[in-house]
Amino acid sequence: MSGEPSPFDDLMQHWLTVRVYYEDTDFTGMVYHANYLRFFERGRSEFLRDAGVSHQSLLARPDPAAFTLTNVDVNYRKAARIDDELLIRSRYTGTVGAKVIFEQAALRREEIIAEAHITAVMIHVDGRPRRPIPEVVEQLEPYVFAG
Repeated sequence: MSGEPSPFDDLMQHWLTVRVYYEDTDFTGMVYHANYLRFFERGRSEFLRDAGVSHQSLLARPDPAAFTLTNVDVNYRKAARIDDELLIRSRYTGTVGAKVIFEQAALRREEIIAEAHITAVMIHVDGRPRRPIPEVVEQLEPYVFAG
């Protein structure tokens, strides 16, 4: 055991810290709206990796798979600025049919800056849709948001 604290809290929310850099901002010094999607992508990728479902492990399967997004709904509430430290909260709310659902938020301390509802699906590596892999769904089951 590494002795590092878990990135998951008691409710199975995953937390990732990101710093806002100059490259993340527009000419006003505020985070450019599309960059929140990058922050959320990092949060989901780290969530999956920490839950034991890395992108590389999906590609290394005999039946290689990947995730792709089918819907992204973002609500921007406040502006984050250069040098802000943001917490990216990722909640996996479950799999419904072919859909894998996440709720995410970018917070500055306790203040929500932006929040997103993300729908993903599994695909074959050639881009064709596929049913979620049962072993992956089973592996993610303990990480369903318990809030």
